Amino acid sequence: MPRVLVTGGAGFIGSHLCARLHREGHDVLCVDNYYTGTKANLAGLLGSPRFETMRHDVTFPLHVEVDWIFNLACPASPIHYQFDPVQTTKTSVHGAINMLGLAKRTKARIFQASTSEVYGDPAIHPQVESYWGNVNPIGPRSCYDEGKRCAETLFFDYHRQHGVDIKVVRIFNTYGPNMHPCDGRVVSNFIVQALRGQDLSIYGDGSQTRSFCYVDDLIDGFMRMMQSEAGFIGPVNLGNPGEFTMLQLAELVLKLTGSSAKLVRKPLPQDDPRQRRPDITLASTKLGWQPTIQLEDGLKRTIAYFAKVIQDPSVMNSRYAATG
Repeated sequence: MPRVLVTGGAGFIGSHLCARLHREGHDVLCVDNYYTGTKANLAGLLGSPRFETMRHDVTFPLHVEVDWIFNLACPASPIHYQFDPVQTTKTSVHGAINMLGLAKRTKARIFQASTSEVYGDPAIHPQVESYWGNVNPIGPRSCYDEGKRCAETLFFDYHRQHGVDIKVVRIFNTYGPNMHPCDGRVVSNFIVQALRGQDLSIYGDGSQTRSFCYVDDLIDGFMRMMQSEAGFIGPVNLGNPGEFTMLQLAELVLKLTGSSAKLVRKPLPQDDPRQRRPDITLASTKLGWQPTIQLEDGLKRTIAYFAKVIQDPSVMNSRYAATG
């Protein structure tokens, strides 16, 4: 079994990936600086002889011996990545350089968790991998958008120049257990507000759309991509092509939580995309991948998780809560 390094492994998606790799028998090294990740997400793995954690910031070099590298390290929600935008860009760019350098030295296969944000506010719909995007390079979201775009550039240049074995995926909106309740994302916002009896915040007129992929489906896509043939490097869209307006999502959350909360309109954030839906033809054709979990089923599991988490004052009073 390949020895696996997961950067950002204590975060929402990273913790699910660590659990999947561990279940499949891999030795897993989780590296995280705990900026947004938490050891609580790894509770079921701690103590296993095939799992270890290391507190480390990927903006500094890392010297370990591994066969696979999953590079997930970077805050991914607007509240988190705008909290320290310079550090966000450094994490994407310096982190990519350091992990690619490690892959070059160890001859490891390396996976980059990129994002649908590389498409910006897209002028074509749905988004295909050949689309170059419509990104504001100087806006408040650009630390994340452009950081991830530069990381993709580095991955492909290391592949062309040094022969590094790379895999690149672009993640669309993902949700599920282990999300931070104060991360400002629409699914966590709606669920937490509904469970606490607060009015749900609708930004803009609520007609903007997103496509929501349950985290288990996403991790399945990760594994298929990492195990795919060497010549297939991506980028590949991973997401659920089912498209919902923010109003539709809010109404479904109210129904599933039984909340009587009202909807409150707020101004649309700057550069917030109006539409977001992946074309997953490439993932379906090359990886045999399709999401299988419907939004209502995934939301039920996520609501059950948040119903427990929001009872913890140490979580709800985190440094992000005031900006959420």
